[in-house]
Formats: sequence, structure tokens, C-alpha cells
Amino acid sequence: MSSPSPSFADLGVPSQVCDALERRGITAPFEIQAATIADALDGRDVCGRAPTGSGKTLAFGIPMVSSIGEGTPRHPRGLILAPTRELADQISTELRSFSGKIRIGIVYGGVGYGPQVKSLRSGVDILVACPGRLEDLIDRGDCNLSDVDYVVLDEADRMADMGFMPAVRRLLDQTRNNRQTVLFSATLDGAIAKLTRDYQNNPVRHEVGEETPDITAADHVFWNVVREERTTITADAIGAVWPAIVFCRTRHGSDRLAKQLSKKGIKSAAIHGGRSQNQRTRALSDFSNNRVHALIATDVAARGIHVDGVASVVHYDPPEDHKTYVHRSGRTARAGESGVVVSLVQSDQMKDLQKMQRQVGLSEPFTEPDPEGLRALSDGEPRTLAAPVHVDGRDGQERQERSGRSGNGQRPSSKSRRSSGSGGGGRNRNGKGRKGAKNTKRNRNNASGPESTSQKQGSQKQGGQKQGTAAKQSNRKARRAHLQPK
Repeated sequence: MSSPSPSFADLGVPSQVCDALERRGITAPFEIQAATIADALDGRDVCGRAPTGSGKTLAFGIPMVSSIGEGTPRHPRGLILAPTRELADQISTELRSFSGKIRIGIVYGGVGYGPQVKSLRSGVDILVACPGRLEDLIDRGDCNLSDVDYVVLDEADRMADMGFMPAVRRLLDQTRNNRQTVLFSATLDGAIAKLTRDYQNNPVRHEVGEETPDITAADHVFWNVVREERTTITADAIGAVWPAIVFCRTRHGSDRLAKQLSKKGIKSAAIHGGRSQNQRTRALSDFSNNRVHALIATDVAARGIHVDGVASVVHYDPPEDHKTYVHRSGRTARAGESGVVVSLVQSDQMKDLQKMQRQVGLSEPFTEPDPEGLRALSDGEPRTLAAPVHVDGRDGQERQERSGRSGNGQRPSSKSRRSSGSGGGGRNRNGKGRKGAKNTKRNRNNASGPESTSQKQGSQKQGGQKQGTAAKQSNRKARRAHLQPK
């Protein structure tokens, strides 16, 4: 008989932090938290391997918030380095939910320097940062790391993949020699192992979960397509199972596909390195809160996407290699949920995709597109989009965006799309509203839809399994067998 898992209080977490977590419904630690929090609170260096979505932010955030000293102007005491703007935003938001009077600052590129400089000059205790912008601020004299005695490196493997490792080393060299260093990564070999040897002091090592995402929980289909039909087929796939993440190879391709899908009644948001930070933040927020059907992403930008409840992944452009296929596909079918992965395969790509299948352990047939069969593989309930209100960044006027779907969750007819101006943007070149725009404003689609699965730990079920998962998997296997070609 296994012993019960410890509580946060059992791990030594201060009562005020426990109370703040409990107010959010977080009462029991996840596996990675139970394994690492006590060691980090004792002042030990920690080297942790854990997959995305395992609760790493609380695992390193609770000890830091509980023990950090007070920073002074331009001199933070704690530093958290993250590879992407989106991840840095998520970390700071999570920390602020239980940090009380601890001052949390955040710096990353893609936005103006003003607010970040002002925050640093006022003084922050913990600074969450992307390496590039932090080095810029240091060069300008707006930040100094000489007082930093607690460092967290989150998703260190991704920082290495994105070429940040030299900057990370330069930043660590500027912190105190006796600092406490906590590192989390999906892998702990190669450049990460060397970083650990060079910058950690006798770290305690904890490993949780699989080293690569388990993509076998999802249903994988490979559809034969011709290039000219990919957009239509993608729209049909998203219409059958969403919210979806669609992967494209280039920034331009992502923007183009988003516009083409809009004309077909699919509301989407593009996210890539060429978008401003405000655009990227808004796209991720709209996707997380069920305001768009799909997120159109490049592989680099997708590294900052950590959202539960993704119902499908579409490989619009083929992945670069089998590792990229696993990384992309691992965005769906998490925590016991169902998910489908669709690969659009052109005739000249078939051999490469067959080789990739063997590398990841799949043997799925290449079939004709079947959106209805895709819908049958999904266990999700019919959804409708939320109807958000945004501020248009071009003219500052508030506008409510149409949901792009009828109340029953189906794509609207071409007639209704024409009448509502879907896909047309609702403005001509001189910025004036089109004919009938006033009537359109009076007749917004007010259908409300559920927000996507919360990223808060308190709303997740421990162990990642929901009641009835076994039955769902059995039903999916039966449907999958029925859909196989005779």
C-alpha cells in the first residue's frame, strides 16, 4: 500500500503561500513539485527533468518566492530565464498569483523599453527574463545582476535549441558565485549536462515522466492531398475537431493560411517570430480562451505555447524531422484527454513521411481526407466561440469580433459569411466602415462558448486521468478500426 502524497505544508512551504495556493484550489503537489520543493527550500541546487504541463512553474516558483531577499533599484535578487516571451508571461502571471508582496518584474523583446526600465528602476525582487532583452538592458545600465543569489533556468533545452546558451552563460557569470541554481529541462544530456557541470554545485537530480511526449494517446491520420486543396481540407479538419494548432513552415505561410481560413469561415490567429509581442500575446489569449478555432504557428513560435485542451494538431507543412513531429503532435491528447493529429501528405512527400512513421513507431495508412471520420474520433462536446471585445491596435477603437460560427458550432454558410463580412476585415482602405457596418454592429453573434481548459493546477485532476478515460479509449479504438480502409 503506497503512502499518501505529502501536502505543501509537509514539504515546508510557508503558510501564507499554502493559503494563497488553496484559494486557487491547489491543495496537493504534483509529482515534480513533491520531488523538488523540499530540496530547493533547503537551499540545494536542483536539476529536474519534467515534460511540459507537469507543474514545473510551481516547483521552482514556490521555493523562490518563499526564500527570496529584497531587491534594490536595478538590482534584483532572483532571476528566472525563459526561452520565449509567452513562457515568461505565463511564469510571471503564475508567480504573482501567490507571491503576495514579492515584487515580480518581467523583461523580453518585441515591446518598448519604457515600462521594463521603469520597473527595474523601482526595484524588483524576482526578475523573469528572456536572455536577449536582459543583455540589452544590462548593456544600457538599466539592470545589474551582481546581487542575484537565486537563479532558475526554465526549459533549458529549448534555450539551447534556440541558440541562447552563450547568452545564458554570460548572464550566469554576472551573478553571485554562491547563488542557488535550479534548472528544469525536458532533456538533461548534451549542452544541458555541460551547463549543469559548469554552473551547478552538486545538484540533486529528479526526473519525472517520459523524456519525449507520449504521442500514442492521440489518433494519427495521414491524408493524401494535392497542394491546391490543402487550405480547404485544413478548414474542413478544423471544422470537425477544434480548438486546433496548425503548423506551417514559414511566417509568410502562416499569415497567408490564416487569411485564407478566414474566408472559409474559420477564425484563426497566426503566431510567429515576425509578429509583435502584443500580437503574439493577443493570439495566444484568444486561443486559450476559446475565441478562435485555430492557432496557426511556426515551429519556433510554438515553443512558447503551453495550453491544455487542444483537440487537434494539423501538419499543414510536413515536419522537418521525426523529433519535430513528436514535438508538434504532443500538443494534443494530454492529461488523459483525446486528440487527433492530421498530416497533409503530397505525393512527393510520401516516402519521407513513411520513414518518419517508422522512426516514431506509427504504421498508419495514407488515406483520402475524411473530416466526418475525424469528427468520429473526437470525444469532445460541440463548441461555440466566445465573442471577445478587443481594442484595434491600428485606430484604438473598440471592436467586437464575430465568432465565425453559428450557435450549433458549425461553420456558417457562404451566404451568412458574405452578409456578415466574415474574412473581409470589415474596412476599406481608407479605414471607413463598409456599407451596412452599423447594422452589423447591432447584430453581433453573441454566442458564448466555454473557455479552454484552465492552465491552473487546481482545475487539473491529479494523475492526469479523468473518469471514463478507459471507456473513451475503447470507443476510439472501435471507431478507428471501423475507419480503416477495407
